[in-house]
Amino acid sequence: MKSVVRPLTTLSEVCLDADSIRIQHDNALGDKIVADIYASAETIAKRVVTKPPAVKTLDARIDDILTSRIFGYPIMLAILGVIFWFTIEGANVLSALLADALFGFQDVLTGWFTVVNAPEWLHGVLVLGLYRGLAWVISVMLPPMAIFFPFFTLLEDLGYLPRVAFNLDHVFKKCKACGKQILTMCMGFGCNAAGVVSCRIIDSPRERLIAILTNNFVPCNGRFPTLIAVATIFVAGTLTGEYSTFMIAAMITGLVLLGVLITFAVSWLLSHTLLKGEASSMVLELPPYRKPQFGAILYRSLIDRTLFVLKRAVVMAAPAGALTWILANLYIGDTSILVYFANFLQPFAQAIGLDGFILLAFILGLPANEIVVPILLMSYLSTGYMIEVDSLEELRAIFIDHGWTWLTALCTMLFCLLHWPCTTTLLSAYKESGSTKWTLLTFLLPTVAGIGVCFVVAQTVRLLGLV
Repeated sequence: MKSVVRPLTTLSEVCLDADSIRIQHDNALGDKIVADIYASAETIAKRVVTKPPAVKTLDARIDDILTSRIFGYPIMLAILGVIFWFTIEGANVLSALLADALFGFQDVLTGWFTVVNAPEWLHGVLVLGLYRGLAWVISVMLPPMAIFFPFFTLLEDLGYLPRVAFNLDHVFKKCKACGKQILTMCMGFGCNAAGVVSCRIIDSPRERLIAILTNNFVPCNGRFPTLIAVATIFVAGTLTGEYSTFMIAAMITGLVLLGVLITFAVSWLLSHTLLKGEASSMVLELPPYRKPQFGAILYRSLIDRTLFVLKRAVVMAAPAGALTWILANLYIGDTSILVYFANFLQPFAQAIGLDGFILLAFILGLPANEIVVPILLMSYLSTGYMIEVDSLEELRAIFIDHGWTWLTALCTMLFCLLHWPCTTTLLSAYKESGSTKWTLLTFLLPTVAGIGVCFVVAQTVRLLGLV
């Protein structure tokens, strides 16, 4: 029986309001009363009602497999891996086509600026900075979303996602969280901002806050390009063809599992510290399996989700591209401001297995994770604007020439997985929580986790002399 929680003005009152203890007590008492009523009713029914032998329906037989302790989890992982494989394969082709079109239009814009004799700095800020940054974000972000969200919506329409929540509910209960949190995490794979907004499906304000604070630990599609590129170069580089794609999908799935484990750990920690409380009861009625409505799936996935998230990302990424161009083209002596910042960050970045340019790329990529690799390439090659490379082999050569090792690649993937949310996600967290404090914690939790994990890995590897 679902617990009833009195609505509060803001989510932050959950932990600060003195009535929260009484509310938890009332909820527990109400749950016990309802459970006793159902138990008594069941006992009476067994005495007076005779039922014919039950014949399992097709839905029930399928649920015996999908929700079993033996097969449920492997099936979930297999479905996740297949979706990643399709997303990687399809997005590569679509991204290339979209990039050719968008970067081709850049030449048209340059021609217009030349015709009107616009100042060179204005062309740099608006075209090489703002427009080129937007082109990167759209060409990298749109194709994965356009593939991932329809798959996600299809599983939702079929009725499979409630089975996922059912399978993982007992794990979240041990963390004193809600099983519906897994649904918000699934949405976070497409976009963490959308995942944060989807936390509205969780009725308990305390558990909703936990879901908001931990959603960033699952990688969004903005981080997938970086993860895929680094995995392809330094992990699956020795394989070719279909085996390479399979290895990349396996690596990304492994990183996702690490993010899920960290989500469990942080949820448990929050439930025993800042957001103390017991998990509310969740009655989840498993809907019947349905024939998917493909028209509705395409509309919800492409219009309501893909374009909505893309719009937010574009608004955030536009000023980031312009700022990056300015930092790369303003010089103090013979050195750009971008290089000064990278040199300043170098000691700290080296301690966590990165270098100053990598850490700076993540910082400048705060508005949109998609521009991390372009900023890094621009910094390494001193081009003054975001560039693209023709092949992963060329990208591999650039990274190795700038001192990358397998440890650098590993720490880059770990930091990419765990680091701070993008601006869009932070704005969504503020809107959903109504609190600056919880929004700040949404930023600090993954930041501390990313730095801590990378520091331990880097120092351990160096101490053992493995690099």
